[in-house]
Amino acid sequence: MSGETPWWKGAVVYQIYPRSFQDSNGDGVGDLPGITRRLDHVASLGVDAVWLSPFFTSPMKDFGYDIADYCDVDPIFGTLADFDALVARAHALGLKLIIDQVYAHTSDAHAWFRESRAGRDGDKADWYVWADAKADGTPPNNWQSVFGGPGWTWDARRGQYYMHNFLASQPQLNLHNPAVQDAILASARFWLERGVDGFRVDAINFAMHDPQLRDNPPAPPGPRTRPFDFQLRVHNQSHPDIPLFLQRLRGLLDEFGATFSVAEVGGGDPIAEMRAFTQDEAHLNSAYSFAFLYAPKLTAKIVADALAEWPGAAGEGWPSWALTNHDSPRALSRWAEPATRDAFARMAMLLLMSLRGNAFLYYGEELGLTQAEIPFEDLQDPEAIANWPLTLSRDGARTPMPWDDEAANCGFSDARPWLRLGEDHAGLAVNRQEADPHSLLHLTRRLIALRKAEPALRLGTMEGLVAEGDLLRFERRYGNRAIRLAFNFGEGPLELDMEGEVLAEVNGSAGHLLPPFGGVALLV
Repeated sequence: MSGETPWWKGAVVYQIYPRSFQDSNGDGVGDLPGITRRLDHVASLGVDAVWLSPFFTSPMKDFGYDIADYCDVDPIFGTLADFDALVARAHALGLKLIIDQVYAHTSDAHAWFRESRAGRDGDKADWYVWADAKADGTPPNNWQSVFGGPGWTWDARRGQYYMHNFLASQPQLNLHNPAVQDAILASARFWLERGVDGFRVDAINFAMHDPQLRDNPPAPPGPRTRPFDFQLRVHNQSHPDIPLFLQRLRGLLDEFGATFSVAEVGGGDPIAEMRAFTQDEAHLNSAYSFAFLYAPKLTAKIVADALAEWPGAAGEGWPSWALTNHDSPRALSRWAEPATRDAFARMAMLLLMSLRGNAFLYYGEELGLTQAEIPFEDLQDPEAIANWPLTLSRDGARTPMPWDDEAANCGFSDARPWLRLGEDHAGLAVNRQEADPHSLLHLTRRLIALRKAEPALRLGTMEGLVAEGDLLRFERRYGNRAIRLAFNFGEGPLELDMEGEVLAEVNGSAGHLLPPFGGVALLV
């Protein structure tokens, strides 16, 4: 590969949810020293980078996405010295380190909000989104919160409502204010100077609101589990000035060299925003696709439609793909019955490592972890508690990593874990799969190694994309080297008219027959 190719392009990124990776101090909660201890496992996979979900100072009402101090580590996870040690160990192992940045809101425990709510005349009076009540005392408009109920909460100290797209304890920052942007960028610089290699920017399309506070129009009929689903969210998010702020962030990142930035952009129709946030070389490097994260079933057509949105046109950003993450139910429980999960996991791993873009691997995905069943009385997730039982709990995808099936709590902690482990997770533990050369863990290493060895898979174009029933086919090409790939999403075998040297195959794919959930990569 060219020496001019940035390290992040085509990278495989391993997401760690800090609470659930490894507990080092016996309190039942994962922490930064625990992550440092387990980085050898991550490096052994062959991934390029680690993405850490939030570890910042927080009251943990939304488990770190409610930040009370952008520039410190919450004591439950350790100290800044622990973070520095983690960075040093990651870099020694050849791993880049990416951290979450949450710019749409803070915790109500943040010093900025305490000062803002104290009165209408202070230096930070307009650092958050405040508005007067209507004449009848009701909120300023009809905006709704993701987690249920109005997107406004009354504050008696100011005699005004403050806006929140999520929990009432997550007040919305006024990112239209240049002083707020300056403060946010200063906090980003803090972490870049400590050695981080990039950012995943959380919920960035929620970062700016309509200053006119216009009502959202009603949404057409469709699935609805929350008041939030009844509206087209055209005014409480997705403001056209967001890309201007991202230009400022990109300028800061460029000061530090080969860093990486990826936008999280959710919603019903995110493609236009994803492109705007990653356009040319002036914005973020990549956008994190939701195309597969909530799909109840994975089909050849769903994959083909998602890939077709990123054809590689001039000025287009670089996509990032994930099958599951900390906000979505684990993919195998959504897409496969118990009897076929192992086969489906193998096909899905080959697929993920074959896509044009970056591949994000969620912790435990290399083991084939399933969604854990968490009873209501043990739920921690505020969204699941608020909307029970109509939403799938995020807790079931955040359970502790099983390291050793013979150790207490599978080696995650000596104490009772903050969430119970999945009932079938001990049988999928790292030690068991290390001992089995045919395990998903070993297959994952081989497929990541293949991706790194083949520029066509890491950097190549996507050509000949076809979905025919259960069959998905496409070709990755880099220079004069081409790799053809085929996947069978069905439970019956398919005839396959493809020739070439087999670089990888899963579930017994061979010759002209693609078995159920089979996949093959052929050098042609």
